Amino acid sequence: MSTQIAPPKQPGADRKELDQVVIRFAGDSGDGMQLTGERFTSATAFFGNDLATQPDFPAEIRAPAGTIPGVSAFQIQFSDHDILTPGDAPSVLVAMNPAALKAHLKELLVGGLLVVNSDAFDKRNLDKVGYDSNPLEDDSLKSYQVYDIAMTSMTLEAVKGVGLNKKEAGRCKNMFALGVISWMYGRPLKPTIDWLDKKFARKPELAEANTKALKAGHAFGETAELTAFEVKPATIAPGTYRRITGNQAIAYGLLAASVQSKLPLFLGSYPITPASDILHELSRHKNFGVRTIQAEDEIAAAGMALGAAFSGHLGVTTTSGPGLDLKSETLGLAIALELPMIVVDIQRGGPSTGLPTKTEQSDLLHAMYGRHGESPLPIVASYSPASCFWAAVESARIAIKYMTPVILLSDGYIANGAEPWRITALGKLPDISRDFTTQPNMGDDFWPYLRDDVTLSRPWAIPGTPGLEHRIGGLEKADGTGNISYEPENHELMSELRAAKIKAIEEDIDPLEWRGDEDANVLVLGWGGTYGAIGAACRSLRHAGKKIAHAHIRHLSPFPRNTEDVLGRFDKVIVPELNMGQLSKLIRAEFLIDAQSISKMQGQPFRSSELEQMILERM
Repeated sequence: MSTQIAPPKQPGADRKELDQVVIRFAGDSGDGMQLTGERFTSATAFFGNDLATQPDFPAEIRAPAGTIPGVSAFQIQFSDHDILTPGDAPSVLVAMNPAALKAHLKELLVGGLLVVNSDAFDKRNLDKVGYDSNPLEDDSLKSYQVYDIAMTSMTLEAVKGVGLNKKEAGRCKNMFALGVISWMYGRPLKPTIDWLDKKFARKPELAEANTKALKAGHAFGETAELTAFEVKPATIAPGTYRRITGNQAIAYGLLAASVQSKLPLFLGSYPITPASDILHELSRHKNFGVRTIQAEDEIAAAGMALGAAFSGHLGVTTTSGPGLDLKSETLGLAIALELPMIVVDIQRGGPSTGLPTKTEQSDLLHAMYGRHGESPLPIVASYSPASCFWAAVESARIAIKYMTPVILLSDGYIANGAEPWRITALGKLPDISRDFTTQPNMGDDFWPYLRDDVTLSRPWAIPGTPGLEHRIGGLEKADGTGNISYEPENHELMSELRAAKIKAIEEDIDPLEWRGDEDANVLVLGWGGTYGAIGAACRSLRHAGKKIAHAHIRHLSPFPRNTEDVLGRFDKVIVPELNMGQLSKLIRAEFLIDAQSISKMQGQPFRSSELEQMILERM
């Protein structure tokens, strides 16, 4: 039975103090749930809580309204202490229609808060998702605390007189819902109101209507007998923080790398989910000298990035798995030419079109081996939204210093998720600049493949430099001179030199670190977006008295130089991955260690609780 709304109570009533909360907003893909979640997240970051988010939206641009395939959701966990994940099951579910309720009710904790838009629970919407009766009127929701609120009609009343038609006014109901939840959890309204004024500066009537709906929802929460909570700000290291998503962090990392390398940034990209936001973000920063081009296809985008690298730019292309397939030939050319180029792969569920809006880690072996011939290259992996900034800078550093293409691996979970990020001062970032070659290096001649003694990198001579004309192209080069060579011994030598150059990078990257009990016999080894779930699971296991350690690999090619030593000190190595065991295969092949795989292939990240149980079963 739904809880009846009681008579108004006075503002300032006592709030129940919580240390953390998991809220999931869910509704039709046209209900603005992603926007609602993002605005709540920004207000929560403004308030000072630690947080992590997980957007979840349909692959279709516009699935049929009111159907389960059309449900869009956004989950946030916020707390007064350090957290690692967006949470497992929500303790609060905001359901804007019957489809959202049916899709997500099974994950709401028993006894949790359920806030629903009762106006949407008409016979037509109930029939669409197979409800025989209205769950707000039978006993099917008796295990939850239910607040059924007529959000649509209250929104229409709140925005009356602004000048919007009924359809436009109804679209403001997500702001009403945001206002209700903001009151319940003490979130400030000002960040959202300021955002609305800026967003709709050219349409002030929309700013006014959404603001009225937001304030109406907040006033309803204040005057109705709704439960009120308080989650105090987290204690965090001093600094300037902002909310950031993984894709935003990659964009800002590339901008920082451009500044620190003193190279103009060029991005050639073909739009693809979930990587497109990097193109969108960088296109806003032309004031930094950024050049962005939306190419006609993935192959053209890769060719543009490689051409930019040849001409003295920081050449970047962004994509997901299907695009990485198409870029493979150009990557092989970049390896043969030994030019610095960055390919950012935001992984998603495959194969083929697969699950374009869901997450996966199944491109690791593709990144490692998905080119013909012996064609090794460095692979850097981000592991959280904020870490994407570091991953972008590190990818640029390696590419420029070693004159090689680099693949940066992220995934949809990291890319779309958000967390607080302590802004890094440029003065604390490494100088990754490199001088172009301007003079002949072999008497009066220029040898484009005359190598540095330490890095084995070749000179970077940009076209148009007098006296440094040299041959490029995909045919094998002669050592030193760069002339075309079909000599068997030369091909073997060049293959070995290219491999040795990548191998040398292991001396120039941070060693693999592990955390946990000194006397642990079990190591949980991860990479990429499993970081938070593994960390939370290991933390819980240690609290339960289990001896366990955790290591997370950020450089996947080459592996850090001490990787074998770290893995060898433990009796058992367990590798959780959102694939069918790709890193565990590499660990077995490279170090002859019996790495045990934990696999999940559902388009969703690990939950820390399920991972905890899986690890426990293998200990």
